[in-house]
Amino acid sequence: MASTDPPPARRFSGPVDPRLLRYAAASRGFFVAIAGIGFLQTCVIVAFAWLVTQAVVTAIAGGDLMPIVLPLAGVVALRAALIWLRELVAARAAARVQGQLRAQLVAAVDRLGPGWLAGGNTAQLAVTAGRGLGALDAYFGRYLPQLAQTAIATPILVLVMWWMDWISGVTVLVTLPLIPLFMVLIGLATRTVQQKQWETLRHLAARFADTVRGLSTLKVFGRQHRAVASIQRVTDTYRRETMRVLRVSFLSGFALEFLASISVAIVAVTIGFRLIDGSLGLAVGLFVLLLAPEAYLPVRQVGVQFHAAAEGVAATDDVFAVLDAARTAPERRTAPAPASGELVVSGLRVHRGERVLPPVSFTAAPGEVVLVRGPSGAGKTSLLAALRGAADHDGSATYGGTPVATLDPSRWLAWAGQQPGLVSGTVADNVTMGDAEPDAALVARALDLAEADGIDAHRELGVLGAGLSGGQAQRVAVARAFYRHLRGLGPVIALDEPSAALDAETESTLWRSVRTLADGGAAVVLVSHRVSAAQIADRVVEIVPVEVTA
Repeated sequence: MASTDPPPARRFSGPVDPRLLRYAAASRGFFVAIAGIGFLQTCVIVAFAWLVTQAVVTAIAGGDLMPIVLPLAGVVALRAALIWLRELVAARAAARVQGQLRAQLVAAVDRLGPGWLAGGNTAQLAVTAGRGLGALDAYFGRYLPQLAQTAIATPILVLVMWWMDWISGVTVLVTLPLIPLFMVLIGLATRTVQQKQWETLRHLAARFADTVRGLSTLKVFGRQHRAVASIQRVTDTYRRETMRVLRVSFLSGFALEFLASISVAIVAVTIGFRLIDGSLGLAVGLFVLLLAPEAYLPVRQVGVQFHAAAEGVAATDDVFAVLDAARTAPERRTAPAPASGELVVSGLRVHRGERVLPPVSFTAAPGEVVLVRGPSGAGKTSLLAALRGAADHDGSATYGGTPVATLDPSRWLAWAGQQPGLVSGTVADNVTMGDAEPDAALVARALDLAEADGIDAHRELGVLGAGLSGGQAQRVAVARAFYRHLRGLGPVIALDEPSAALDAETESTLWRSVRTLADGGAAVVLVSHRVSAAQIADRVVEIVPVEVTA
């Protein structure tokens, strides 16, 4: 797994990123629904203030309250129902948008190809797709509904106040912009610290994944304690960044509440003085006074809810960066893979950063085993990476006369790399990975050919194949390649150091199995430094390292 960071995301500084509407169709209906609910809530707020005002005035005059109490109770019930409906719509929209974005993220990674994925950090991508998109619950459940409520309720309430009492309307218009001004300033600070926290979390995930992967090597050289100390430092950094986010959130909440309280107090004082001198009636004054906090509340709550949604916003920036890259990437055309044919590699030179590896040329026909040898770093593994589309290269590589770059590698190549690449599930699940209709008989045959017949196919494995030794995991990975060939999904078998963790006797048996598959019609490309591999090879390709810069 590479340690490089994914491409930087294009940050959007507006309230709602328009790419959300483009990539998540469920968000469009959500905005329509939430706008309609917001308008109804605003009408209910005005009705509630008016009914409460009438109840107070009637009570002071000694009138009958019953004609007012029942409508007031209905308005209260309707307001509660609208709040419940808004939460329901937001929760469902968040779930649907998360599903759509995750599906589009997987599709984007598939379009960008294994070469792009090899240049990033899969642990960071997993954090983004998992916890990051999970944080959209707060974004859809709190921030966006409050934003819609603000855009609808505030203008309507200010207009109603202006219509009833223009002095109070002017007071609100003068003081109200102070809240968005401070909210923008605080929001910029929040976005900065939140982004640092998110980057630290991604870095922590990548560091932890790399440490777990190389833990056995670290223990052999006695460096496991240094790795623990490194993770602890990143964890402390994440803790400090989290506390900084909380400090900014609490201070911003206090500032917004203070500004709103002062603004409402100014409106209340002006109304009080005019009630005393008789220039304003009690009904109008009380009605406007009840609406004043409601006019400031939506704007204030937008700033408060922005902090809860900041992590989800940061994650969507990273997701949108991947989706944007996939949109601009050239579309990979996948031609039908020939049922059989020769693999012809001519002058293939793999690019590794600024390095250009030496050219490789060979032909692997059905029934042949081509052994690729060379010193460490010569480019043997990179050659197989280029064949499956995981590395940039010059030169040509065709299978059955069709360039392999236009073929889906899962339809013509059965590959087993140096890393087993096992996942949680049974051994059979790992062997049949990618097969919609697994064949139990072929699973047993593949395990037998890979000298893994002693491993129960129904055995449950943990993360990364936990529960198997290194040699067992490697044999299961080889069995997966054999299964794909036996299933007719991989006429070409590519094996990268398949016997690295095997003893001499098991290795000898494995070579016989490879020879058997080749004699049965498979074209085999075998990368191995073992001398014994030459005994089954029809042709040996020597790669001599040459330092060339791009």
